[in-house]
Order: sequence, then C-alpha cells, then structure tokens
Amino acid sequence: MTWFPLVALVLGPVLLVEALLARYEVMLYTAGWRSPGTDLPPGMPYARGAGPDRPPAAYLVYLDGIGKRRFTDTRDGGQLVKALIAAAPDLRVLGQVQPYSPLAAPLADRPVWVRIRRHAGLLLFLHNVMQIFVAADRRYRPLYNRAVGAQIAGQLRRAGYRPDSGVPVVLLSYSGGAQVATGAVAELHAQLGAPLLLITLGGFHNGANDLTHALHLHQLTSAHDRIERVGTWLFPQRWRLLRGSGWNRARRAGRITVHRMDPATHLGRRSYISPHSRRPDGRTHLEHTTDTVLALIRSVTRTDALP
Repeated sequence: MTWFPLVALVLGPVLLVEALLARYEVMLYTAGWRSPGTDLPPGMPYARGAGPDRPPAAYLVYLDGIGKRRFTDTRDGGQLVKALIAAAPDLRVLGQVQPYSPLAAPLADRPVWVRIRRHAGLLLFLHNVMQIFVAADRRYRPLYNRAVGAQIAGQLRRAGYRPDSGVPVVLLSYSGGAQVATGAVAELHAQLGAPLLLITLGGFHNGANDLTHALHLHQLTSAHDRIERVGTWLFPQRWRLLRGSGWNRARRAGRITVHRMDPATHLGRRSYISPHSRRPDGRTHLEHTTDTVLALIRSVTRTDALP
C-alpha cells in the first residue's frame, strides 16, 4: 500500500487546482467579462441531417461525455450521431455544443491545453469531470445552467430553429452530458418555447434540476453500468428519500421512464455505443441504442416524417 500516499500526493494538488479552475469560466460568464463563442470552424455546418430546404421532424442536440474537448464528437459519440443521421435523415442534428464550457470554448483549442494534452492527457478528462461537479454545485448550478442553456439555444437558432414553432427538440446526452441536459431545460423553454424530450444514456447527474418544462425523460441504463450507478449513490437528490428534488418530483409525475439496455456497459467493447459486441438478438449495442433512441424520438414527432 505504499503507492497510495504517492498517488494522493501527486493527484491531490492537481485535483485541488482543477476544482478552482473549473469555476473560472462560469464566473467570467456571470461577471460579463467574456462572452460565449458563437462561431464554428470554417466549413463546419451548424447542423447535419435534414437540410434547410427540408423542415425537420425534430432537432436533436447530442451532449457528449467527458471526452468532449472539440467541436467534433468523440469517437464513440460520433459513431452514434452518424448512425442516427443515417437511419433518420429527416432529423436535424447538432453535436458541436460544448457541455463542459460555459463560454463555448473547446478545451483542445486552448494553447495551454494543447501542450498539456501531449504530456498529461488525463488532465483533459479531469477538467471535464470537475465541470460536471461545478454544474451540480448548488452555488453555481443556476449560472452554469443559464450559460450552457443559452449556448444550446443560440446553436439551435443558427441551425434554423424558430422559437415557438412547436418543432420538438431532443436532448440526447451520454454520461456527464446528462447533468447539462437536465440543467438546460428551463433556459431552453424560456428562450425557445420548444417541446423538450430528454434521453439520457448512462446518465451521470445529480437529480437537482427542475424538469417541469420537459415533455418526458427517458433513462437508458443497464445493470452493468457502474458509472451511472455511482451517480445514483453519490447525489442525495437521486435518492427516493428526498422527495422534493427535481428528479423525484418528475418521477412522481410520471415524466421519467427507465429503459433497460442490459448487458451493455458504460465504457469498453460492450458499451452502449459499441459497434463490435453483439446482443443476444444479433444486433450490435450501437444498433440497439440507435433503434431505441429513434423509437423514443418518434413518440414526439409525426410518425410519417421519419423512416
């Protein structure tokens, strides 16, 4: 056990610094000292899938897990988005939102982080993990929710969404993206008046956010997903004992439906998004997840608008 003090000695100061830096962006946003970025890299569209000449059945915003550090999706998240676009070309899909940056600034584009990535890539993940806890912290949560909710609303407008049009907006979140998705509900309702459907995939969130303005939340989970299970243990608002939390109020109102994705895992070759491992019915986990997500989206769209 002599390695434990050494690991604590090295990681302790790193985690402390990250915990302090994680609040930096949301405070800059709140003070008005920096405005969130709105432009995308040259040649990158604001949405994929249904083109501007074809009204979409729904807008799908994908909020990636803690590996998200660019405008493009992570490898696994990108596979899911591509599969959804291929299976339902009438959806207009946005994957560029930065869930772990209130200033909408990709971590990989910041010069200091480019150097850190080459020498200590783990810090990139720690940074995003800390952002989840800032978004869950009751002191910063309203500020974080407003910032990222406004970012999503702005990206949707640039992708062609018209407020109060009645076109559904689906927030599909993986892992820690669920904390951001649940937090963005109130701001999206206020800015766009959109019917909001939430789909969490292995969602890691604290359950404190108000889901009153969401049509429904579909929780895709698995008994083999240890990371999501940690979230249900870690945050008291997810416990049934705290009946007043946003999560438990939504559950009592019938706004949450659980879908079992067993035997999928959170990460690895048997993850929800794995194109390699096959289920007992012969489909890969990626195909099963894609089919499940599309079936849930069809529940709030015209069934004749999607294949």
